[in-house]
Amino acid sequence: MTKTYGPEYVRAIAPYQAGKPIAEVAREFGLDEASIVKLASNENPFGVPESAKQAMAAAMAELGRYPDANGFDLKGALAARYDVPTDWITLGNGSNDILEIAAHAFVERGQSVVYSQYSFAVYALATQGVGAQHIIVPAQHYGHDLPAMLAAIRDDTRLVFIANPNNPTGTFIPAAEIEAFLAKVPAHVVVVLDEAYNEYLSPEDQFESAAWVKKYPNLLVSRTFSKAYGLAGLRVGFAIAQPAVTDLMNRIRQPFNVNSLAQAAAIAALNDKAFLARGAANNKEGYQQMVAAFDKLGLEYVPSHGNFVLVKVGDDAGAGARINLSLLKQGVIVRPVGGYGLPEWLRISIGLPEENEAFIEALTKALAE
Repeated sequence: MTKTYGPEYVRAIAPYQAGKPIAEVAREFGLDEASIVKLASNENPFGVPESAKQAMAAAMAELGRYPDANGFDLKGALAARYDVPTDWITLGNGSNDILEIAAHAFVERGQSVVYSQYSFAVYALATQGVGAQHIIVPAQHYGHDLPAMLAAIRDDTRLVFIANPNNPTGTFIPAAEIEAFLAKVPAHVVVVLDEAYNEYLSPEDQFESAAWVKKYPNLLVSRTFSKAYGLAGLRVGFAIAQPAVTDLMNRIRQPFNVNSLAQAAAIAALNDKAFLARGAANNKEGYQQMVAAFDKLGLEYVPSHGNFVLVKVGDDAGAGARINLSLLKQGVIVRPVGGYGLPEWLRISIGLPEENEAFIEALTKALAE
């Protein structure tokens, strides 16, 4: 008889499937790595900002010592940026870490977690990882239905995840709708507002959710340096919440979860307004380049507020996998989203103009095959 280990709810977890690395695709299809275009993981096409590179170079001398476990300087920079006390901030090894910490800190086995259909896969993983019950609320136009999510909250609900903008669909919830939701959520429920793509919002959609934390003790705002700030490989995220929430988060958090180079780079990137502006401009232009091509090809897509677009590439359940394989053979990596229940769709990150064009040419060829 084969011995099994761990609780059933852990064995039931389907491991997270990350986007294919360039090196893996090169090996699998016999391609030159330099010719491959990766538009799969919503990374910043400009890479690491020069300001962060210089900060990391200066921090190299101290790599023989453990990082500052409390992230004093980074928390100070974040506190100044968002006008909150430093003890309202929790640092994470990417925002994924923040989401996992929240589940472990606030949810007991058997209690429930509410999140939307077609929302970030880690919400389901974090819920499953603590043996909680999933309450998955049907999406509305591929985005969050906040009234339905509010109605779905039960006495045993301890956590609600909201992604804004949402990954993988790119949908956006206006500030007034979120605040109306927050005003009605029971006090025993912690709301995680996941804003990984906040910096890509147009100026008219921008709002400072960190200010709401002062009004709502059960609100936790999650942000990341992996997208607009170009630090995906360093894994830096953070949460803003009142001390009653951050105290529990920091009891769960690993003491050295953000390394020294990551902390230094994040401080520099946080204040690099020129880099953010350059990325936002490229993203706006690239989005128009993408959707113009989709319109020309007659493809349905979900209007996006992030640095990616969800596009429907066929009407049958095998369409996404089929077109994805053709793209891989042509040296273009995108993101299949069959695991989200969207097998006819692909999620495409917005890259540099020439990368977007390479994808459009490959997609046109794939659709014609």
